[in-house]
Amino acid sequence: MIKHLFLISTLLLVQLLVKAQQTAEKFVVETKYLLSLPDGYKDDTTKRWPLVIFLHGSGESGTDLNKVKAHGLPKLVEAGKKFPFIVVSPQSSGFGWQPDILYQMLRDIKKKYLVDDDRIYLTGLSMGGYGTWALAQKHPEEFAAIIPICGGGDTTDLWRLRYMPTWNFHGAKDNVVSIKQSETMVNTLKQYNKNVKFTIYPEATHDSWTQTYNNDSLYTWMLAQSKHRFKTVEVPAKVLNSYAGTYVNKSKDTVQVTSTGTQLKVAASRNNLVLNPASPTVFYWMPNVPIDVEFVKDGFILRVDRRDKYTKIK
Repeated sequence: MIKHLFLISTLLLVQLLVKAQQTAEKFVVETKYLLSLPDGYKDDTTKRWPLVIFLHGSGESGTDLNKVKAHGLPKLVEAGKKFPFIVVSPQSSGFGWQPDILYQMLRDIKKKYLVDDDRIYLTGLSMGGYGTWALAQKHPEEFAAIIPICGGGDTTDLWRLRYMPTWNFHGAKDNVVSIKQSETMVNTLKQYNKNVKFTIYPEATHDSWTQTYNNDSLYTWMLAQSKHRFKTVEVPAKVLNSYAGTYVNKSKDTVQVTSTGTQLKVAASRNNLVLNPASPTVFYWMPNVPIDVEFVKDGFILRVDRRDKYTKIK
């Protein structure tokens, strides 16, 4: 009995010692970037400035930050070009860009610097063009416009850029990234978004960025873009009343829609929403977030991280 109790006490002591040896630690992912602040940045601490994030190509990856100055915006800044906006040029340590890491970097930059949240722009070349498409689709709420150059990507979630002003560039004779990559992205996006421009350089090979970034009209267009914000429009009460009813999706989630005469109210099991009309068919509840409800012939589509179809049952 005594021996048995001794063994139990010893085991408890070992467990306590093991627990006592645990300490709180953390793993930090470091992202280095070049920073260029516009003239006059420090003169007025109340002023907010546009921000451009530039994503380099695969050849500038690594740990030597000076390599990022080889092309694009950081090359122009290094040569003495003055821009009326903040330029942040991060470096990828390996092949490819990680949208989640870039998003955390952006959040940190907005805390540290005087950034105009309505005028944040994203651009990149080659691998950075792919990164531009990927990050914009993951976080469309962050950007006022995007400028992908000789890139491509996954078209699955391009509908999320339905409100994103986009200007894409590619060389017709590109022998590294086929122009078909850009054509696929642009043609798919045009199904959801009318504000898409596509410039093809007939004689350019892979370097379609030098001509692009040397063109001042690009920056004039870019700075004229602001982050999308829904605006309420007046919709006839008759139209609003026609949307009243009960709707259900494939997961059997049921919502009840009613009309106030100027807005729609949506009652669901977890929460209630008030929807404002942005058009006779599109409604929103947060003006600065690209999340909406679009009414179609037999129901509506809720567009958040994915598109969820609700069918009207009565």
